[in-house]
Amino acid sequence: MATEAATLRRTPLYDRHVALGAKMVPFAGYEMPIQYEGIVAEHRAVRSAAGIFDLSHMGEFYFRGPNAGRTLDRLVSSDIIGLEPGQARYGLLTNERGTIVDDVIVYRIEPEYYLVVVNAANIDKDRAHIRTRLRDEVAFADRSLEMALVALQGPKAAAVLERLAPGVSELPAFGVAVTRVAGVGAHVARTGYTGEDGFEIFVLNEVAGPVWDALRAADVMPIGLGARDTLRLEARFSLYGNDIDETTDPIEAGLGWTCKLDKDFLGRDAIAAKKAAGPARRIVGLVVDGGVARHGHEVVSGGAAIGMVTSGTFGPTVQKNIALAYVPTPLSKIGTALAVRIRGKDVPATVVKTPFYSRGTK
Repeated sequence: MATEAATLRRTPLYDRHVALGAKMVPFAGYEMPIQYEGIVAEHRAVRSAAGIFDLSHMGEFYFRGPNAGRTLDRLVSSDIIGLEPGQARYGLLTNERGTIVDDVIVYRIEPEYYLVVVNAANIDKDRAHIRTRLRDEVAFADRSLEMALVALQGPKAAAVLERLAPGVSELPAFGVAVTRVAGVGAHVARTGYTGEDGFEIFVLNEVAGPVWDALRAADVMPIGLGARDTLRLEARFSLYGNDIDETTDPIEAGLGWTCKLDKDFLGRDAIAAKKAAGPARRIVGLVVDGGVARHGHEVVSGGAAIGMVTSGTFGPTVQKNIALAYVPTPLSKIGTALAVRIRGKDVPATVVKTPFYSRGTK
């Protein structure tokens, strides 16, 4: 255990988390705060006001050059060549088999300058995947260990950040700008992973502390990874390693909308064939009546296991036990009665429409 702790990295905000009394846990090779005051309180703060997250464990890949956009357009499933400077887009890194290497956001910062944010656990894998497919005229830099990322999320996020970075409240959704936050140079994007309005602030490690402190001075609650997970699941955002991975394809994962099939990208033909044939299974939303489903629990129909829960929790906003699970396509219709096997008991569950929560609704 001591050896494991010694090998874990710490973000530049680690000391601040400890000073706040955060419960720290290993996550993607880092010591990260899972909660401060408590998951439910932090979840509700983001839904009702605003919260700040330390996401400095995430990966930041930078691409520069006249062919950077074309290269990324071949690597990522969504329309990257169509991005204007100052715009961002969600998409998938896919492989030749048409399965998911990672889900990413691509930011076009300048005409020939792009940022791709990748999941923390996939940094090494993604870097190798990309490097073997780069053109010589594209400059690539993995700056994951140099960069910090602070997310500000919630209905009051724009008002809070406007005081520290005048003009950012004018950014559209999935917009990105080069600006200053609390006097610190930053890339600010109107993106997030909570289902609320919000911003992600990219700065160098050495100036992350002043940005965090300025947001805390605005009386914004710090939020740990526990509430980040309940927030994203209510909003039905996929979690790599749980809901999607290299055994899943975009069609069965409900991410076919990210795939621009009229362009050439890695795995395009395999994904188009899966779409044409129809998937054998689909990911669905479940409401579970009488227990909390967790990753790995079996989904049951007629007493037989027919699928698996990928993510599950109690949703503090929707006040229900919610889950995502892969089930055979014939059993994926909304309203289908199923069950989840929890500690040996088959607990009733129903397939429901997702997202479980949309901004502005209960």
